[in-house]
Amino acid sequence: MLANNAVQFHDYEPELAEFGEEVINGLNQIPRTIPPKFFYDQTGSEIFDAICETDEYYVTRTEINILETYQEDIAKHIGPGCLLIEPGSGSSQKVRILLDALKPHTYLPMDISRDYLKLAAQDVANEYPWLDVQAACIDYTVPIDLPANLPGNAPNSRKIAFFPGSSIGNFEPGQARTFLHNIANMVQPGGGLLIGVDLKKNPDLLHAAYNDANGSTAAFNLNLLTRINRELNGNFDVNAFSHHAFYNEKKGRIEMHLVSEQTQNIKIDNQEFQFTAGEHIHTESSYKYHIEEFQQLARQAGFKPVKVWTDKDHLFSVHFLEATDKNLAP
Repeated sequence: MLANNAVQFHDYEPELAEFGEEVINGLNQIPRTIPPKFFYDQTGSEIFDAICETDEYYVTRTEINILETYQEDIAKHIGPGCLLIEPGSGSSQKVRILLDALKPHTYLPMDISRDYLKLAAQDVANEYPWLDVQAACIDYTVPIDLPANLPGNAPNSRKIAFFPGSSIGNFEPGQARTFLHNIANMVQPGGGLLIGVDLKKNPDLLHAAYNDANGSTAAFNLNLLTRINRELNGNFDVNAFSHHAFYNEKKGRIEMHLVSEQTQNIKIDNQEFQFTAGEHIHTESSYKYHIEEFQQLARQAGFKPVKVWTDKDHLFSVHFLEATDKNLAP
C-alpha cells in the first residue's frame, strides 16, 4: 500500500480525437445519436449525482436499500479478500455499503471522467485506510485489460466486478451481452459480477424518473452539448434544444433525446450539420428487464446466475453471477 494511502492511478484516458470521432459519426447517422458514455465529464457526473437525489428517481434509493438490507448475504456469496473492480464507479457511493462486509484487499474504481475519478477514489482511500485503492481512467465499454502490477491480478485470486445503478440498461441487448462477456473474461472463471438491474414496471413511474420536476435530468442531457462546444469546438445553442424522455413499451426501454426547437446549422470543428425543427439526437436508452430475461442474457455471456435480491415493491434487482469456464462468443 502506498504511503498515506495515496491512490495509485492508471491513466488510459480516451483521446479527445476518439470523443470527436464518435460524436461526428453519430451525428452523421439517421437517426442521429451520441453514445451516453460521454455524459460523464466533471459537470455531468455532478449533475447525475443530483439526479440520484430527486424524489422521482427511485433507482438509487431502492438499490441502496437492497444493498444495505442484504449486505451480509452478499458478502457470504462473494467471500472475503477479493479484488473488487467497479466499472463506471462515479462517486463510489454504493460500494461504501459493501466494503466493511466484503473486506476486499484491493478496490479498483474505473471511470471515463478523469478528474472526478481521482477525487472520488481518494475520498474512498481516506475513509478506508485499511483498503488498497487504485483507480483506472478507462473506457470500460470495450474489452478491459487490468493493470499488470495490480495486487490480486493473478489466476488464483478471485476477482469481483461491481456494476450498480442499472447501467447495463444503457446498452442495446446485443451490446449488453458483449459487455457482460468482456466482464466475464476480465474476472475469469470463478470470478463474479454483482450487478444492479432495473425491472419492468408501471410506465408512469418510469416517465417520472426521467422527467424530474426540478429539471436535473434535462440539465444532464443538455450538458452533453455544452461539453461538445467546449472540447470539440462546437457551436450548439443549448437553449435551442430541449430534453425529451419517454418509455418505449414495445422495446422495453426509456429513451432520452435532445430535440431541436428550430431549423439550425451546427458546426463541430470543420463539420457542419443541418437540423430541422423537431429533429432528435438519441442520447440514451435505458432498458428494463424481467429477472428471467436478464438471467438468460447473463447465461449467453458466460455467467451462471447464483442469487438475486429485490425490494418489496419489485422495482429493482441486484444479481450475483459467477463466470463459468465456457468459452462463449460475445
